[in-house]
Amino acid sequence: MGLTGFSSLGLGNLLGLRAARAAAEGPATSEKTAIILVWLRGGCSHLDTFDPKPQVSSEFRGPFSPIDTAVPGIQITELLPRVAAIADRWSLLRSIAHGGGGHPAGSLQMLGGDPANQDKQKPVYPDWMSVAAWARRGGARQIPPYVAVNPVDRYDSFTIAGPTYLGPSWEPFKVVGDPSQPNFEVPNIGLPDAAQREQLSRRVELRHALDRLRSDIDHSGMMQAVDDCEAQALNLLLSPGASKAFDLNQEKESVRDRYGRHQWGQQCLMARRLVEAGVDIVTTEFDGPLCGRVANWDDHAVNHNVFEALSYRAPFVDQAVSALIEDVFDRGLDKRVLVVVGGEFGRTPRISHVASSGGGVASAPAGTVQPGRDHWPRAGSMLFAGGGIRGGQVIGATDPRGEDPIERRVSPSDYLATLYQHLGIDWRNLAIPDFSGRPIPILNDGQPISELLRV
Repeated sequence: MGLTGFSSLGLGNLLGLRAARAAAEGPATSEKTAIILVWLRGGCSHLDTFDPKPQVSSEFRGPFSPIDTAVPGIQITELLPRVAAIADRWSLLRSIAHGGGGHPAGSLQMLGGDPANQDKQKPVYPDWMSVAAWARRGGARQIPPYVAVNPVDRYDSFTIAGPTYLGPSWEPFKVVGDPSQPNFEVPNIGLPDAAQREQLSRRVELRHALDRLRSDIDHSGMMQAVDDCEAQALNLLLSPGASKAFDLNQEKESVRDRYGRHQWGQQCLMARRLVEAGVDIVTTEFDGPLCGRVANWDDHAVNHNVFEALSYRAPFVDQAVSALIEDVFDRGLDKRVLVVVGGEFGRTPRISHVASSGGGVASAPAGTVQPGRDHWPRAGSMLFAGGGIRGGQVIGATDPRGEDPIERRVSPSDYLATLYQHLGIDWRNLAIPDFSGRPIPILNDGQPISELLRV
């Protein structure tokens, strides 16, 4: 890309747009806290993972038994033994609830704070990740502030996340593909050939010589801002540090094995490497073949046998998430890096039985009646680790069937306020101009979950 002429470098233009807007809007925070979001696209069954109800009747109870964790009094299901063994390092929220019953609506509420309960083709408000990158803009960087490793951005034909009126310059740097594959590489990161690097450097020098003519008459400082961003783009192409951050081969074989030699494990390992290298926001989505036949967590009976699907994917989740949390703590990142695991909603406590639409991994042949759980925004669970929060606690509770919160109900706005608080963003007062120039608050209500604030 660079060798075709640096003036056409898309990433440079992208970063230039960011600088232009930032210069017009003033300074922002530079605190180096960070967040890794592990997104379970489709919605995870809370009863079969983090909120087991062993005493409920067979209409609700799945086949999985609860197990003790490392913290007395806290139990999760047998599907997640490695996560259970490090319960002192995480906190569990069992009372997140909202009214968005469709995947787009639920996702837009959880990712962008949209209060509407109906599905929309695309977001109206920017997602919290783009807002965070925008709010924490500024300062020299060798690597983008927001990276999406298997992006959280779409659900089928719906767009569930995006920068909307912030503009496309605040989209993430996207990493796609399976990082567990031997031939995996991140495009536009590093030029391995010395001759190519030299040629690119000569092109840049020539362009800078021409740009000085414009720079001399620029009185706004905008030219320097754009130059700084093109330097940042160059870092991605030329900097050994930026290139290494994405290179999983820099890790010991034992570390890669610990995370799991599968897509989700290596996605989590890359996420840890990126926050360690200075990235503020990393999102990584758990979907695809490791989920089963329909490649997501949408465990309607028509899609999956919900219990076979959970049994199939649980070992990958258990290994990847536990390794990520342990690594964050073992490498001394636990005070500044918050790990969040969750999706758009929970699943119906009452089990449904419907004919499968097709056979495959975790699904019986078409026409076979099998168990499933449907959408349930009225209750769900999320896991939090690191970020300086106190581990070994459960926040909130649902009723005996897992249908509704009966203690410490938490809204998407409360959840988002918690994330913004961790990142040092003034969620109470910050507003962003929309397409018409009208300032829109990043949150209209909500309070940070006090149990999840840094101690």
